[in-house]
Formats: sequence, C-alpha cells, structure tokens
Amino acid sequence: MEIAKNTICVWYDKDAEAAARFYAEVFPDSAVHAVHRAPGDYPSGKQGDVLTVYFTVAGIPCLGLNGGPVFKQTEAFSFQIATDDQEETDRYWNAIVGNGGQESVCGWCKDKWGVSWQITPRALTEAMAVGGDEAKRAFAAMMDMKKIDVAAIEAARRG
Repeated sequence: MEIAKNTICVWYDKDAEAAARFYAEVFPDSAVHAVHRAPGDYPSGKQGDVLTVYFTVAGIPCLGLNGGPVFKQTEAFSFQIATDDQEETDRYWNAIVGNGGQESVCGWCKDKWGVSWQITPRALTEAMAVGGDEAKRAFAAMMDMKKIDVAAIEAARRG
C-alpha cells in the first residue's frame, strides 16, 4: 500500500481498528487498508497490540493511532460528509448515532469513539453559498436543528 503524502491521523484510546471497520461499512469509498501491530511494548499497550490502522473515509486517507487515553477527541476536528438528500443524511446520521454515538446540533454528531461528524446536506451548503436573505433564512432554520431536515432548509431558502 502506498502511503499518501498527506494523511489525517486520528487518535483513539484503543479501538482504531473497530472504528475504521465501522467507517468502511457506513461510508462509500471507504476501506481498511492495513493493520499494524506494535513491534514492542509502548506506554499504552503491549507488543502485538494493534498500533496503527491505515484506512480511507469517503476517499480521504487516514491513520488511526491507538495512542491510549492521554488525548481526547474534541469538536476541533471533525469529518464533514456532504449528502445529496434526506435519505442519505438519515442513513449516515442514524448509523453514527445508532452505534453508540450521540447527537449534537446543526448537523453535528459524535461516534462512540468521540470523533465528531458533520452530516451536511448540499442544500444547506448551497444556501449558505448564495448568501443574502436566502442564506440567513437557511442558517436560522439550521440553528434549531440537530440532524438537518432538508425539506425545512429548502422551505427556508424559498422564504
């Protein structure tokens, strides 16, 4: 496997492989490419434990690092997944939240490993790009949502 020039490294306590396999099941153009075990003991693990996992999420190369409990996930890092319609939005949102994750606001949720996701319908990003009153109405509608309701965003766009 050729390693990408730029790879996102996501820190996990100990479940990088499980997380990567979940992402590969949920998102298209995603896969687990390699699992590497520690050649020796390290501060949060033993020789033979899974240390790193090379995977892609929606075409983005990632490295999952089982670094232990020292660093926690925050919303300062998130994956943003653009969706085409409500069905796709629901599918990803429900997969993440329904697998031990938790809802947040404005299209954000966290998976059970604490990684943040923005499940963002294109209708919302398109409305924001238009600007003006249309963007203001779509933005105001979004502010009251957890999972984004595409029909409500489109209605807000129309005024």
